[in-house]
Amino acid sequence: MSLFDRLLDDAAVFPPGSLPLAEAVAAHLKHRESEYAALLGPLVLPATDLIALAGITADLPDVCLDVAVTVPLAGVDAVATALEAVHAARLAAVEVALPPEADPAAVRALADAAWRPGVHVVVEVPRDQRRGAVIAALAEAGLGAKLRTGGTSAELYPDEQELAAAVHALVAAQVPFKATAGLHHALRNTDPVTGFEQHGFLNLLLAVDAALRGADVAELARMLAERSPEYVVERVAGLAGSVGAPARTAFTSFGTCSIIEPVDELVALGLLTLPAGARA
Repeated sequence: MSLFDRLLDDAAVFPPGSLPLAEAVAAHLKHRESEYAALLGPLVLPATDLIALAGITADLPDVCLDVAVTVPLAGVDAVATALEAVHAARLAAVEVALPPEADPAAVRALADAAWRPGVHVVVEVPRDQRRGAVIAALAEAGLGAKLRTGGTSAELYPDEQELAAAVHALVAAQVPFKATAGLHHALRNTDPVTGFEQHGFLNLLLAVDAALRGADVAELARMLAERSPEYVVERVAGLAGSVGAPARTAFTSFGTCSIIEPVDELVALGLLTLPAGARA
């Protein structure tokens, strides 16, 4: 796999994009036919959208789009049943949210779910004292993790120390992860409108690579805080030549409400080349 293949999970229906479902499906299918289609992961939807998805896609060919479904732990068993009515979709992933009272051991049951073959299961790692136990349970069950890297308010953004510690723990446990929310740009930045400190998806990639090479949490935090385009681009370009892209095996993808913006930034940074005019 190349460094950016399937990096971008299409989370267009989630804030701040909040695209209506019908428009999100149409845009996703258009992305799949584009020159940058290799970068595209599944369309990410909440489980509550599955009934509407059946109607919206009724006239589409069978299995013409992959979907990842976000669902609370209590609703996991209903996902496969709900998707039976959506002939146009293939269940690529289930992204599970743990309730505050959940015992970390509860995630182990997900490994035995009847619908699991061929489905990537990730569990959101809580930002509390359960983090270590949840990561250990994921490693034991052979499941993936989901890290929240931002949101619609400042407190949803972990600082670089917190995120570095989570990445370090996941890499040490050999638990692959996806990131969700807040990665609006390739590089670490301060949002000019909200003032939020936002992580860069390329910074996160470099932090994962550093963790794989044995770096400590402090070094990972420095990678996450780096704002120099020259520094980041030089090192990411070096990763592009890595056999099998080990960092991408650990950092599988991130959810983005815009597919075009990260594609455009990769092109502008010289890390991605597309034919002239190749844009949605």
